[in-house]
Amino acid sequence: MGERRWGGAERWRSAGGALGRVAVVWAVSTLTLLILAGLLPDFQLQSPDGDTFTRTALTAAAAAGAFGLLGALVWPLIVRALLLVPALVLGLLVFFLNGSLLLVALWLVPDGRGAADPETAVAVAAVMSAVASATSTALAVRDDDAYRSRLYRLTGRTRPRAPGDTPEQVPGTVFLQLDGVGHHVLRGAVADGLMPTVADLLDAGHRLTPWRTDWSSQTGASQLGILHGSNEDVPAFRWYEKDTGRLMVSNRPASAVELQRRAVRRTGDGGLLSFDGASRGNLFSGGADQVALVLSVAARRGRRNRSRAGYFAYFSDPANAVRTAGSFVAECVREMVQSTRALLRRDTPRVSRGGTYPFVRAFATVLERDVVVSAVMGDMLAGRTAVYADLVAYDEVAHHSGPHGRDTDQVLRRLDRSIALIATVAEHAPRPYRIVLLSDHGQSPGPTFEGVYGLTLKELVRAGCGLPVPRRVRRTRSGSEARDAARDALRLALHRPVDETDETARELPARPSEPVVLASGNLGLVSFPDVPHRMTREEIDRRHPALLRTLANHPGVGFVLVASAEHGSVVLARDGVEVPVAELDDGGPLAVFGRGAAEVVRRTDGFPHVADIMVNSMYDPATGTVHAFEEQIGSHGGLGGEQSHPFLLSPPELSPPVAEGEELVGAEQVHRVLRRWLRECSGPQVPLPPRPPLPQLEISPSTDGSESPSSSPRS
Repeated sequence: MGERRWGGAERWRSAGGALGRVAVVWAVSTLTLLILAGLLPDFQLQSPDGDTFTRTALTAAAAAGAFGLLGALVWPLIVRALLLVPALVLGLLVFFLNGSLLLVALWLVPDGRGAADPETAVAVAAVMSAVASATSTALAVRDDDAYRSRLYRLTGRTRPRAPGDTPEQVPGTVFLQLDGVGHHVLRGAVADGLMPTVADLLDAGHRLTPWRTDWSSQTGASQLGILHGSNEDVPAFRWYEKDTGRLMVSNRPASAVELQRRAVRRTGDGGLLSFDGASRGNLFSGGADQVALVLSVAARRGRRNRSRAGYFAYFSDPANAVRTAGSFVAECVREMVQSTRALLRRDTPRVSRGGTYPFVRAFATVLERDVVVSAVMGDMLAGRTAVYADLVAYDEVAHHSGPHGRDTDQVLRRLDRSIALIATVAEHAPRPYRIVLLSDHGQSPGPTFEGVYGLTLKELVRAGCGLPVPRRVRRTRSGSEARDAARDALRLALHRPVDETDETARELPARPSEPVVLASGNLGLVSFPDVPHRMTREEIDRRHPALLRTLANHPGVGFVLVASAEHGSVVLARDGVEVPVAELDDGGPLAVFGRGAAEVVRRTDGFPHVADIMVNSMYDPATGTVHAFEEQIGSHGGLGGEQSHPFLLSPPELSPPVAEGEELVGAEQVHRVLRRWLRECSGPQVPLPPRPPLPQLEISPSTDGSESPSSSPRS
């Protein structure tokens, strides 16, 4: 009886505290309306004849109460109705929708004393939402129970899972992928004080382990290997498949679906997150039942739409929506200021940062970050066993601003705040959590191939094939030399008798199609679609005698991989260097690319969809620079420098990733390490059978990483 009376008193005390906080928020909101009415001439809380202060205050209180109720009850319904609106459009609609709710609230005030112009209503609604959210957070953060309840509410939770479903002593695991942040960049950011939260983790004994990517050092290959245990037959970020006639691009929904399907078929299990997992902001689901912003399920439509559900969960809180929309606009302005400053300073290297890029950057650094961080918070409060989330902000900015500099330093600071927020929320979760930080690749700096040599890889290939190129290309040294070589080779071929016994020559089409040239960072792929098989060096030389020599001897090219009827496959480099792949080691033409280069080239050479010609740009170990075949001054995708060296940061209670003196190599090995850690946390688990992911997203928004409700230190 005594325990029940104590429990009842505790419940009454908790309810009283909640009512007190509601009253304070209401009072602050009312005061805010009164202040805004005094400052804004187009916002009125009085009748035309004037009212007493008491009557005006009551009108403000009624309007504040109505606006709060509409925000809690009607706003989620509005956002769900707009679920199919593109995310960027939804973000821009936030202010208009919030202002509309304020106009409705004023209309509901008795005697119609409240009035505002539409433009003024938008501004007043934004301020009201921000003040109410800040006040509620400030009150809740003083009380752990209230703070936990607020987090549950903001993430769509009313209570943690039942103790029988989620034992408190069994820890969950959160894997946070900092996209594109290499091992060298992370160490530098910690040393420079840019990431104090990560520095605290290192001081607490977390292990920082570098690892080496495969030849294709990009998110598609790395994340597929990490989440699904196999990145076999992923030669690049984009490639052409002769057997299907399809262009595969890792960040296209249809390609992501197919790549995940192939990996699941190859490995025989659903993925790293098959057991009570959540996948947030990734290219692939990892077999998770709970997904948000996952590309491989983005094509799904209907009531349980996966691609939009994450946006609904976040924007269903008007305060979050207003704050994120404001941050989105601020980030666009920040990018325009930074790009203008770089232009005025004549910074080099430099690429174009106009057009839609400011919006793309703001999406990656603000909208995607906020939605993913909110989703991870909801997963922890739900007590899920494993969560894998990708934060893409640094990678997007580094492509256009370079991997080192003030622009990316700011992004790293904000990423650190997001990590700190997630760590703080973990303290309020119904089970302990181990947070593992990792990256999928790094980025290597350097001017673009076109910026240095005046022509693109595609134009160089066309010139080497003797195909028409723009006059601009013909005036460059590289284009002129390639065209001259092709012309000389053609003259020789016209005077050379055709060997009628050569079966290969008779199989080649009389009228060859133009080559398909694709770029993945500093890795280039050349395919001839009219030939159904992988062309050999001999076949290419017969058709385009100058092409391979032009590519291998170009100063912007490090090496070329091509099949050979005589030697199996060969690596070609400058000065006539030619090494069979079977005899490759980390010396010779691959020496500058570091340890393991021969191994990853040999592995890629065995892929069914490897291109006819694989071209890796030059790499200067003295400066760490490469030449991207795309418009990127921070790039990844091939071999050379920091792009091949991501990191893995793990808590000391987990076993070491590899034994002392050993090296962590390849995304597939990282997958095995992460799977082992999940077993250590939760005991032996039997992988679930492969199945199409059909998750039900249940989270709602939480606070933004840069405006955390926590009082823990962060910068």
